[in-house]
Amino acid sequence: MSRLAKMPIAFDSKTKADFKNDVLTVKGKNGEMTFKIPEDVTLDVTKESIKINADLETQRGRAMCGTIASIVKSMVHGVTEGFTTVLELVGVGYRAQITGQKLTLALGYSHPVEYDLPKVVKGEVENTTRIILKSCDKQVLGQTAAEIRKYRPPEPYKGKGILFEGEQIRRKAGKAAKATT
Repeated sequence: MSRLAKMPIAFDSKTKADFKNDVLTVKGKNGEMTFKIPEDVTLDVTKESIKINADLETQRGRAMCGTIASIVKSMVHGVTEGFTTVLELVGVGYRAQITGQKLTLALGYSHPVEYDLPKVVKGEVENTTRIILKSCDKQVLGQTAAEIRKYRPPEPYKGKGILFEGEQIRRKAGKAAKATT
């Protein structure tokens, strides 16, 4: 059994957890999440913690106990504090704006790119070049950021594109001029 799965996952009194019919439901101030637990893993849910119990006799039970512990910990963190991802637009004329759940990007194409944000993801734009995405679901947030980034991935010659905050692009040298003698 993994070290992560041995420790109970604690949460505050404002968060509610329920485990019925192999489905874990966690409710908090940022939303509600559900997850179906595999049959080789069971959970002991109390008012202030969740304990993972795995069937260590089966290979699947040993393999899944750490994974399930990590997923449950992310669920609890998501409904209590939430997750945030920041994307930066680097390039001349690159800008973004959000209207409701629709993100509109100007990325140097002949047309604006429109992206509908999922319901669990909330977005805001700072200075037209910084997109802040917030959600209680870590997986959906990461998938949304990856899909937005796919419209204009960073390129190594000029460093233009959609970057994660703090990301460093390894730059390449351009073509060298041929010397004539």
